[in-house]
Amino acid sequence: MTPWLCGLLVASSWTAALGNALIHTILLTRLSFCTHNRVPYFFCDLSPLLKLACSDTFLNNVMVYTVGTLTVITPFVGILVSYTRIVAAVLRIPSTGGRRKAFSTCGSHLSVVTLFYGTLIGVYFSPMSSHTVRKDTTAAVMYTVVTPMLNPFIYSLRNSDMKGALGALLTRRLVSIW
Repeated sequence: MTPWLCGLLVASSWTAALGNALIHTILLTRLSFCTHNRVPYFFCDLSPLLKLACSDTFLNNVMVYTVGTLTVITPFVGILVSYTRIVAAVLRIPSTGGRRKAFSTCGSHLSVVTLFYGTLIGVYFSPMSSHTVRKDTTAAVMYTVVTPMLNPFIYSLRNSDMKGALGALLTRRLVSIW
């Protein structure tokens, strides 16, 4: 990893995020909103705004699926392909302990990735008619609050001291309940 490649990756990520936001913002400006302007969601996301529009949102919906495929599905498929290759390599490790350690490391990352991408895919790739306030709010909280909050916790569980402290805490809680 060279500094130039690192800078290129960061610039690419920022450019893609800016392009994604810009496309949807520009497309939203052409819509007319004739109903109430209250969005009863955790935060102002694209699907609730499209529900408030009284003009045709077909182009917006097409762009949600098109841009979503590029920015969500493509990286997710790339991660799954990478993990398929990693699993194949780990299965060739002769020792059981080595395999267990490798799967432990991969498992924590894969659980965070699955939680994050699973909720994103559920929100952005389900039909607009199936969106409800409760479902969208729960999914939004999952990928904006829960996943980032769990990320350090899940990765620290690989540390044996952390596992011991968590076990002691849970044991104390169970004993105090009984």
